Amino acid sequence: MSNVLLNLADEPRYHEIQTADIRPAMQTAMAEARAAIADVKSHAEATWGNTVERLTDITERVGRIWGVVAHLNSVVDTPELRAVYNELMPEVTVFFTEIGQDIELYERFKAIKAGAGFARLDDAQQTKLNHDLRDFVLSGAELPPAEQARFAELQTEGAQLAAKFSQNVLDATDAFALYLADDGRLKGLSSDEKAMFAAAAEAEGKIGYKIGLQMPHYLAVMKHADDRALRAESYRAYATRASELGQAEFDNTANITRRLEIAHAEAALLGYNNYAELSLATKMADSPAQVLDFMRDLARRAKPFAEQDLAELETFAREELGIADPQVHDLTYAAEKLREAKYAFSEAEVKQYFPADKVLAGLFAQINRLYGVNLAEKTVPVWHPDVRYYELEKGGAIIGGVYMDLYAREGKRSGAWMNDYRGRRRFGAGDKAGQIQTPIAYLVCNFTPPVGGKPARLTHDEIVTLFHETGHGLHHLLTRVDELGVSGINGVEWDAVELPSQFMENFTWEYEVLAGMSAHETTGEPLPRELFDKMLAAKNFQVGMFLARQMEFGLFDMLIYSEGDKAKLGNWAQTLQDVRAEVAVVQQPDFNRFANSFGHIFAGGYAAGYYSYAWAEVLSADAYAAFEESGDVKATGAKFWNEILAVGGSRSAMASFKAFRGREPKVDALLNHLGLTGKAA
Repeated sequence: MSNVLLNLADEPRYHEIQTADIRPAMQTAMAEARAAIADVKSHAEATWGNTVERLTDITERVGRIWGVVAHLNSVVDTPELRAVYNELMPEVTVFFTEIGQDIELYERFKAIKAGAGFARLDDAQQTKLNHDLRDFVLSGAELPPAEQARFAELQTEGAQLAAKFSQNVLDATDAFALYLADDGRLKGLSSDEKAMFAAAAEAEGKIGYKIGLQMPHYLAVMKHADDRALRAESYRAYATRASELGQAEFDNTANITRRLEIAHAEAALLGYNNYAELSLATKMADSPAQVLDFMRDLARRAKPFAEQDLAELETFAREELGIADPQVHDLTYAAEKLREAKYAFSEAEVKQYFPADKVLAGLFAQINRLYGVNLAEKTVPVWHPDVRYYELEKGGAIIGGVYMDLYAREGKRSGAWMNDYRGRRRFGAGDKAGQIQTPIAYLVCNFTPPVGGKPARLTHDEIVTLFHETGHGLHHLLTRVDELGVSGINGVEWDAVELPSQFMENFTWEYEVLAGMSAHETTGEPLPRELFDKMLAAKNFQVGMFLARQMEFGLFDMLIYSEGDKAKLGNWAQTLQDVRAEVAVVQQPDFNRFANSFGHIFAGGYAAGYYSYAWAEVLSADAYAAFEESGDVKATGAKFWNEILAVGGSRSAMASFKAFRGREPKVDALLNHLGLTGKAA
């Protein structure tokens, strides 16, 4: 019991976790869990307490230990940690698949549903039980033994493939390095960006500059580097990550095909025509056809605006920048120059006003305005010196906690995400009976780190990302549901989980919010109203191109997972080309291998679900409109908390939205929000 992973407290002792602890901890926890499950099944009568709640206790312990390991694997990846993570992945997958397929447990759950006691359960308990019954079926509990075994094999291989996919993308990203002896090729970049590249070289004991493919590096080059050849080199390296055009050991091409084959086989075993149908069994949407119609309708509306955006961009590149034949690697650079020309401000000018600590203070102030919740920093063990921990307090009581890991570094997965260490629940038995377990979340981003002893300063795009991930965190942390399976983000339909996150983004476009989190790096003055007005005017700059690109991603995802013919599953690259021909306005070069690093749908839980971003944008735009209509932030914030955040997955997302808004969502709110209601010129 000296193993720290077997004694996880409110805040894990991350600094004490050793790689050697992981295997014995997981094997001990799973062995004890199997013994406990056998005891659960020994009771003659199935009750909520001796079956459902007891199983929650058992699986939460194993899941929390593995969750800590998986989290560390994504934020401080090392060869040793990765090796043990990959070795244990099949065993952990088998453990949870066994539970999902356990016919005795399934029968006990069905008996509880059919019994007289079901009516005495509260709404959250009834919803959880119904979800559990559904999940038993989707795990193969009703399949014959041989098919159960095959399903378990597919689940295990799929989990391994997802991990390998992510690791290949990380390794391919970290493997690229361009070293420059001087800053001759760095014209156009800010002094902070040059300092970032110099610090990266210095960290390796080198003089000069190191350019990588981590997002702060990549965007700095693509947006600001005057050197066209440098932009082309960075673009090609980024666009070919984890493909056959790079290092062979990181190639995800075969992984994608096999991932699709596994998804098809799982769906077929469960009686679905394709994986998309299986995926939508737990989502708001009714069918793949409905989703495809939704995305194609948005694509149809967006494409004229996108074509107009691209024509304007290419004309500007030719006439003002002297780029006679603009290529894909020129577009981000040209867009930044065009935005500066049209709206008379630059990203670097805005960034001077937003030191990271001031931004966090402003974010916390906005949370307080909306919900009356305070966040206070607390010193706890962390996995990296950059990480900070905050407790959420309401009315003198601690209601949750959040770790924030904001800056990019090697060995850390790219992107931004929220995950949870634990969820809210009320204990029903034992020495903790009646006590509330408060939720704790991880909030992870990849912002430009502080360099040269100066505080980190965030771009407005990074502030938007911070608010987005915080929205996810608040969804998890502000729940009032006491059943773990449906509290916080648990049990929420996947195509509604982006509602609270995208909703929070709206406040980054309110002057009072931004001014309150700003202080110029030399004068200390807040963001000028004049500069904000320019930013607001540019808010929907090139939004047509952005939306068309999102529809490209979403259609590709839904189409490849809607394929029911196994023989055609290997044609995903052609499907992507067909989608681009249908909706894209920017034609990608032949070497572009975007799919090979599309972790959302091949490793991140968004398989046949990427459309969720667009659908949740409809929900969030409509929800934010309620604030605009009422003008009462406190009252509307309380209602949003009560009807959306507090209820978690304890009722359907549509029921929650209607309880907040008084009606079903309208697509027009999104189109108005994006400025796409008129006709393109």
